[in-house]
Amino acid sequence: MNTQREYNACLQAMYGMRRFGIKLELTTIRRMLKGLGDPQKAFRAIHVAGTNGKGSIASALSTILHLAGYKTGLFTSPHLVRFNERIRVNNREIEDDAVIGAYAAVKSVAPGEREPTFFEFSTAMALYEFARQGVQWAVVETGMGGRMDATNLLEPALCIISNVSMEHQMYLGDSIAQIAGEKAGIIKPDTPVVTGVRQASAIAVIEETARKQSAPLHRLKEGFRIRRGRNGAFTYYGLDHVWTGMRSGLAGGFQADNAALVLAACEALLRRGVELPLDRIREGLRVNRWPGRLEVASQSPYVLLDGAHNFMAARNLGRFLTESLSDRNITLVVGILDDKPYAAMLKSLLPACKRVVVTRARTDRALPPEILAAAASEIMTDITLIPDVAEAVDHAIRTSGPGDAVCIAGSLYVVGEARAALAQTGYIADPAS
Repeated sequence: MNTQREYNACLQAMYGMRRFGIKLELTTIRRMLKGLGDPQKAFRAIHVAGTNGKGSIASALSTILHLAGYKTGLFTSPHLVRFNERIRVNNREIEDDAVIGAYAAVKSVAPGEREPTFFEFSTAMALYEFARQGVQWAVVETGMGGRMDATNLLEPALCIISNVSMEHQMYLGDSIAQIAGEKAGIIKPDTPVVTGVRQASAIAVIEETARKQSAPLHRLKEGFRIRRGRNGAFTYYGLDHVWTGMRSGLAGGFQADNAALVLAACEALLRRGVELPLDRIREGLRVNRWPGRLEVASQSPYVLLDGAHNFMAARNLGRFLTESLSDRNITLVVGILDDKPYAAMLKSLLPACKRVVVTRARTDRALPPEILAAAASEIMTDITLIPDVAEAVDHAIRTSGPGDAVCIAGSLYVVGEARAALAQTGYIADPAS
């Protein structure tokens, strides 16, 4: 079997694991990792949880550590176009043969009483590959929650909880406090915690968990803060330092808060004796890129991709469209998953737009576009229904003028399919970059 066929066979088998659904328990992943020799103990780790911003924060820290001279692993989810995006070493996706090797290693480990889920299997693959490649640091993003997330067998040097909002209530709880409790489950004894959580009930839960674990807690706007300046620059007032002229490579005003968490994390590592020169911190934050998040694919027409996959992210995107693209006629191409508050998300996004094209990603979790169209009709009249994402994007671009804008949003699955389609037409040179 050649490499491409073997690679495809591995992915087909893994995607078949989705039928096992979501299992929030640690027995299976613990057994898998033990069978692999506990690879998670072979490197130092940063564990990142939260509702939004996890990927932006994790990728920035990975970039900073890499530029500081450390061999660095990055594990995130979901991917946009290719599975390999989930597992990166020194900010480069692992090769197909590494996917095959990691798959074979994990497959050889007896799962125990039940088969692993797709995410459990992917997590084991990532940790195995990081150990095999000898990374010094790994930045690992949770999949859902934290306490019972498959990534929570790490013994991290630092934990980050970006923020908390209502999400995955069937699994995490139906209140902010309950969801915060699940995310606070990543906090480990004597391990510093950096958080941007703002709700009083969530703060109380995280503070109590940190107290019980004797974990130093650093809160945005309490232990550290930022002051925005001109042209996207900001000053960071931190735990021990004041850093001026800082910039994030990611667009959107909300990214300044994510950048503050990144810089506080760097300070927490400095306190633990990790060598991170300021020029490497500054440069890593500036050059960091995170595909599918306010990513500009074209200037004429202006084509913007942003996952905006939950209410908070949709609200941030809606604010960006209103503040930054108010001089353009905006077409929204949108598809949303069936477990998201689609009506509220549309109310955040549509007021900034002149028309909408509703679509559906190729996943059984996608909301039928007819439902989206009905909800959109309560806000605007110019609605087009095109179920195929690539066709929806093509229609939106073809029918937009050079000074108009097309925004593709609502789901990372939709953005991934759109990104692949745009790559085929030359808008994006490398869908996995």
